[in-house]
Amino acid sequence: MALAEAGADICLVNRSERAGRLAAEEIAAETGVETLAVPADVTDEDDVEAMVEATLDAFGSIDILVNNAGIARTAPAYEMSLETWNEVLQTNLTGVFLCTKHAGKAMIDGGGGTIVNMASMSAFVANYPQEEVVYHASKGGVVSFTRQLASEWAKYDVRANAMAPGYIRTEMVDELLAENPDMESAWLSEMLMEEMAPPEDLGGTVVYLASDASSYMTGETVVIDGGYTVR
Repeated sequence: MALAEAGADICLVNRSERAGRLAAEEIAAETGVETLAVPADVTDEDDVEAMVEATLDAFGSIDILVNNAGIARTAPAYEMSLETWNEVLQTNLTGVFLCTKHAGKAMIDGGGGTIVNMASMSAFVANYPQEEVVYHASKGGVVSFTRQLASEWAKYDVRANAMAPGYIRTEMVDELLAENPDMESAWLSEMLMEEMAPPEDLGGTVVYLASDASSYMTGETVVIDGGYTVR
């Protein structure tokens, strides 16, 4: 929503056609920008290629890519199945690669662009009390991917940065807390601000990284965690 409020036309990608369409309609109604909803699985390269083609057909260019798809699975490493490990890496890391590969090619062909990848503070610290080594591995990969990509694509005038949120009141976090309600007090005890932020609090950082306001910034990861990683 924040990018639309800043004037950007939006292509929303969601596995659910209905959810994507309803969100696109809401954004268009509230902001007046052009929107497009494309049902796609970011782990499927054919879907990603079709998504990029649909976006180019609708808008003519791709100037901003926000890689925001992500899942989390909790289990001790000695109990985690290879299927679970691969599921998380496919969504959180391979999805970033595939969308970057195809949308990034359109940016390069068009003379440049900006990529914002969603990492996590989990790339830098060990979380407690949940056990989720695969989530940490995937988000650490996003940070390293972003840094290397920025180095390789600066010559094409494509910038790449990442965001590393802490505990944000997303649907994914709420589902985890529904299963393990005691986790919330453990998390809050480590936060200087002693509260979890709503997703809307990330909007300003997305706009900053996607806009010319950060034109001299690439390869960096911005941590937004309420002070969790300060201690």
